[in-house]
Amino acid sequence: QVHLVESGGGSVQAGGSRRLSCAASGYSRTSNCRAWFRQAPGKEREGVARINTYGYTVIADSVQGRFTISQDNSKNTVYLQMNNLRPEDTAIYYCAALVCGGWSQVNYWGQGTQVTVSS
Repeated sequence: QVHLVESGGGSVQAGGSRRLSCAASGYSRTSNCRAWFRQAPGKEREGVARINTYGYTVIADSVQGRFTISQDNSKNTVYLQMNNLRPEDTAIYYCAALVCGGWSQVNYWGQGTQVTVSS
């Protein structure tokens, strides 16, 4: 079992930055990669960034060059640094524990944290 708790959401103006954190507890042998997803109103949930246990990252095209994902293994915490935010980045951001190698096999979700970007 893995329990994920996100923090760091809030309101920010366009062009600003925000860092989200995801603290994990527990362990799952098959879900030891982490990812950030987001879901905007009226849209499907989409993968934003993921990271494996070796620090290899994958960033979605829509946020490439603006968002980065990192992890602190000593704290069992994953971060999403979001720079140059745009109104279209407004969404609920979810942390996930998933099977490495793709986006689809998510076994655990956090509760989500709202990010609102105003123009």
